[in-house]
Amino acid sequence: MLLSEILEKSNLLSEEEYEIINEKEFETLGLLIADTEQTVCSFLDGEKYLKDMRDNTVMVITTEELKEALLEKNVGICIAKEPRILFFRLHNLLAEDEGYARKCVKSVIGNGCRIAKEAVISENNVFIGNNVVIEEFVVIRENTVIGDNTIIRAGAKIGGEGFEFKRAEGKIESVKHTGGVVIGRNVEIQYNTCIDKAVYPWDNTVVGDNTKIDNLVHIGHAVKLDERIIVVAQSGLGGRTIVGPDTWLGFGTTISNGLCIGCSARANIGAVVTKNVGDNESVTGNFAIEHKKFIENLKTISKNNN
Repeated sequence: MLLSEILEKSNLLSEEEYEIINEKEFETLGLLIADTEQTVCSFLDGEKYLKDMRDNTVMVITTEELKEALLEKNVGICIAKEPRILFFRLHNLLAEDEGYARKCVKSVIGNGCRIAKEAVISENNVFIGNNVVIEEFVVIRENTVIGDNTIIRAGAKIGGEGFEFKRAEGKIESVKHTGGVVIGRNVEIQYNTCIDKAVYPWDNTVVGDNTKIDNLVHIGHAVKLDERIIVVAQSGLGGRTIVGPDTWLGFGTTISNGLCIGCSARANIGAVVTKNVGDNESVTGNFAIEHKKFIENLKTISKNNN
């Protein structure tokens, strides 16, 4: 794809509102940290994010002030007043394009599955393995893969639109979700949990093998849960969070978007996690800190009050 051709055919900007330098063809859209083998068109609206740019980023929508920093990277550049807004409007426009969105194929259901008649499964782009249990009032949207022997309890919603909005010109604009959800083998997802699909067509929200997710949990777009993770009820994971294997997320845990939680880590009951958590680390509190430090602080406060 060429950005100039897309902009010429659309009404996103007039010719006077953008400038293209050293244009490069790209295959898809994504953030600067996009983990895909495809070539990417992204955006940059702050110099601090320049360090995140991957080698597969070949075209960047940016501001006049950041142009010089990008010229050294030998990438194509599009100068615009509001790069972020243009980028997501471009994504919404392309979401309806067959060359950008995922191809549409008929859904496939494996052998030995037990699916309640009240469940709703998209006719297209759903792939369900063998011996899967799907209870009543479950909704499975398109672009969802479910592995063998997985159980999805009543009321769960898989593959819905995520919560991504942008403020522009006095309005709030929604961002279309064109990615998918991949659920591994021997997973259990309990009652009324919601798992959103990823934003970009090359990306997925992932729930690894043998992971167990309790009731009323929210898993945001493009979250990556590794294997053997336990997520207890009423927890929420912000978009693009990565959680390592064998981790425990306690009752009512809140994890901010874009964080990395290490392997065999623990976020204790009610933790509000705003920073990365290392391997084997246990955190507690709001905002969450290392558990032993939290207990020490609590003892000090209690002693001073007495």
